[in-house]
Parts: sequence; C-alpha cells; structure tokens
Amino acid sequence: MKKNTYYGILYGASGSLWWGTLGVLYFKSASFAGPIELVVHRTIWTAFSLIITTSLFKKWDSFFSLVKKKRELFYLLITGILIFCNWSTWIYAVVTNKIIDASFGYFIMPILSVFLGIIFLKEPYNKQKIISVLLVIISLIYLLYNFSSVPWTGLIVAITWATYSLLRKKISVESDIGLLIESLFITPLALIIFYLISVDGNYYFSLTEPKIAFWLFLAGPMTVIPLFLFLKGVDLAGLGTSGMIFFITPTCQFLLGVFYYNEYFDFNKLIGFIIIWIAVAIYLHDLSREKTRN
Repeated sequence: MKKNTYYGILYGASGSLWWGTLGVLYFKSASFAGPIELVVHRTIWTAFSLIITTSLFKKWDSFFSLVKKKRELFYLLITGILIFCNWSTWIYAVVTNKIIDASFGYFIMPILSVFLGIIFLKEPYNKQKIISVLLVIISLIYLLYNFSSVPWTGLIVAITWATYSLLRKKISVESDIGLLIESLFITPLALIIFYLISVDGNYYFSLTEPKIAFWLFLAGPMTVIPLFLFLKGVDLAGLGTSGMIFFITPTCQFLLGVFYYNEYFDFNKLIGFIIIWIAVAIYLHDLSREKTRN
C-alpha cells in the first residue's frame, strides 16, 4: 500500500469515526439546549470556525473569487438551505432518541446519490449499482407497508444530503469554502431564530454561563474538524476508498443507538435494515472493483 493511501485511510477513517461517535456523543450531551437552539449554534459557530480556518490557510482569494460568480452563489444558496434542513433533522433525531433512524439515512445516502447521478447527471452505471438502488427501493416499500416503522428522520437526512451532493457536483468549489458561503447564507436565519427563542427566554447560551456557552460553541468545531479530516483522506486515498470508509459513520451511529442509548428497534425495521445492508455490501463490492480497475 502506498504511503499516501495509508495516511488517507487514517484521515478518512478518523473523520468518519468522529462523525459516527464523537459527533453523536457531543450533540446528545448538548441536547439540554433542544434541537432548535442546537442547530442555531451549529450554523453560527460553523461559519465562525470556517472564517478562522480560511484565514489560517490563506484561502480568502478563493472565497472572494467565488462570491463574484452569480451561478455558483445561487447553487450555494440552495445547498445552504438543504444543509440547514439536514442539520436540523439530524440533530432532532439525536435529541429525540432516533439515532438508529438517522443511521438508516446515512446508509442509503451514497446509494441514493448514485441514483440521482444516473438520473440527472447521466453518470455511468452497471448491474451492481442498479441492484443496490432497487434494494433501497424495496426496503423503503417494505417499511412504508409497515408505516409505523418508517425511519422518517433518516429519509429526510438521506434525501437532503443526496440532493445537496448532486447540486454541489454542478459547481467547482472547494468543500470548506463552499461550506463557509453556505453557512454565511443561513446564519441570518439562525440569528433570527435565536432572537425569537431569546424573546421568550427559552435559551441556554449566555456569556454569564461560560461553561455552557463554550459547550454550545463546540457545535462549530464538531462540524468542521471531521470535515477537514475526511477531505484530507479523499485527497490522499481517493474518492473510491473514502466512499467505502464513509460507512464507518452510519455503522457507529447504529451501534450507539442500539447498544449505548438502548433505542427501540422493532422487527420490521430490522428487516428494512438487513435489505439496506445487502445493498451496501453490493455497493461496496462494486466500489472496490472500480478501485482495482483504476
């Protein structure tokens, strides 16, 4: 194994493991603030953290070059709204003990992205990709038939993130600079929401409570750090390898939901997950074959 690939796997696995474990543990521990205030802090402090990293890595030329392009800004406005919906849904899932459902969304998200790529971007496909997509559809139909078992939060997480990824493919932008602009677009909305909840006194962030304020501020670094780790992994190991490593995230979320937080997991949902895991296995096998050919 090449040295770059080895380090890429370490970076990618660290980012995925962070998303799947530390991210869940952090937002669960901060759930006292409620999902609305949490997504507000995640938005504001992610923007703040990215302003710092953009300064540290001297990327302001890339930022200002991008903001002059109206087409790219329009797409980033839409993806900003999508990521706000994604963050809101995922945080809601963590706070309301639906981590298993959220993991379902991240299991199907890459396969859903393949489906959208085939439909809208005319990306190449093969039998394995089609089978994976069909198995996802079968799982969803089965869960819809057993309506009470449908992981709605996971579906929203998957749809918003897959659509986000689709639109991001239409523009050329570095992930961190793009996320900075997206978070700047949605920060005014977050500030309005924070003002509305503060009017009722229904908020926890206060400079007179530095420990709580600092804990909520960490919502930004908790978003940015794993992003940089995973992107570094993509740079060193390649997209195919990183795509396989990504599944560490939903696997860890699922295990935490079942064994650590003891979330309810009925038989019908188990059947739906088994079908999805088969789809994921086929998808990963296809990715490994593509990587070998390349």
